[in-house]
Amino acid sequence: MTSYAQTMTRDNELGGGAARAAVAAMIAALFAGSTALTPLYVIYKQAFGFSQITLTLVYAVYVVGNLAALLFFGRLSDVVGRRPAAMTAMGVAVVSALFFLLAEDLAWLDIARILSGLGIGVGAGTGTAWLAELIEGEDKSRAAIIATSTNFVGLGVGALVSGLLAEYAPWPLRLAFAVYLVLLALVTLLIWRTRETVSRRGRLSDVPMRPRLSIPAPVRARFVAPAVTGFGAMALVGFYAALAPSILAQQLHVANHAEAGGPFFELSIVAAATILATARLSSRHIMLAALMLMIPTVTLIVAAQVFASTAIMIGGTALCGVAAAFGYRGGLQVVNQIAPADRRAELVSAFFICCFCGNALPVIGIGVLSNWTSATVASLAFAGMITVFSLVTLGFGARYAR
Repeated sequence: MTSYAQTMTRDNELGGGAARAAVAAMIAALFAGSTALTPLYVIYKQAFGFSQITLTLVYAVYVVGNLAALLFFGRLSDVVGRRPAAMTAMGVAVVSALFFLLAEDLAWLDIARILSGLGIGVGAGTGTAWLAELIEGEDKSRAAIIATSTNFVGLGVGALVSGLLAEYAPWPLRLAFAVYLVLLALVTLLIWRTRETVSRRGRLSDVPMRPRLSIPAPVRARFVAPAVTGFGAMALVGFYAALAPSILAQQLHVANHAEAGGPFFELSIVAAATILATARLSSRHIMLAALMLMIPTVTLIVAAQVFASTAIMIGGTALCGVAAAFGYRGGLQVVNQIAPADRRAELVSAFFICCFCGNALPVIGIGVLSNWTSATVASLAFAGMITVFSLVTLGFGARYAR
């Protein structure tokens, strides 16, 4: 058994398993902030008088922060170090939570969502690269497994706890974010004590302040398959996120806020469990499995909307969790394996750009199309697009996996 002394390094820093747990907790905490809003959309809509398209844009504007972080600060932790970059991400998350806590109108929510995306963009790439380096001399695939499973755990717990507090506790638009601030403070303390893994650190001025999306030439061909698979997996999650609230409210007549957070909790926990249960499977093969599962998944989700079926909704949610887990973990694992050590965070950030773009597009598209046509027609259109995408990508991926 690892002793207390073995979990600490010089200057009383966290090392070993304790360090990996701290970084995993950071990833989970950051992503929890992105779904804490999910069960509260209906309350915000009533309190602030928003239209459905406005709520759609509040959801999607978070990607602005993601892209800003990944394009401008994708190399931040490679230059200044993992711990300073992680502390910056946590600080941005704290400011985001404060804006949510004090929100009085749409502008506050938009700023909070953008800051949440910014913190996640910096923290996700930093944390994933940090985990890969904390697993010294071991299989780097463990870093992708830890990062992706804790990512999904954070997404699920954020939605569930927020829904429970909104339904059964006072101050539904305040209390969840007050609790979240306490969590962020505890995790920040752990990160502050976690061992740094970048030996040669520069200054913030050494980070180029211009948009950058660079894939090292030697790995560009191998980067394509995980990138498009990650895009597809997160597009599937975005498709689910766009449809689930309307299915629950309009077709299934769910008014309980805790129940509203339940489906996303189911999806996330199924995804996390799938990642852990299939850890020994080839990353390339599970990427192909993710693409094959996308078609039955979108079929079930649309069927739940058309037939107003709780059973189909539960089945579609579970299958979506499996497909998302396969695509996200498989893609990230390949990226970690091919990344040059001195540009690991930059390459991981490029992968996350693909994922976050995929996550936002269905939400925006379905929201806009729903204003011009019926919600069912909009969902069918995007289900068709995801089906075509999965088939084309599957053909490319099958050749790559040989």
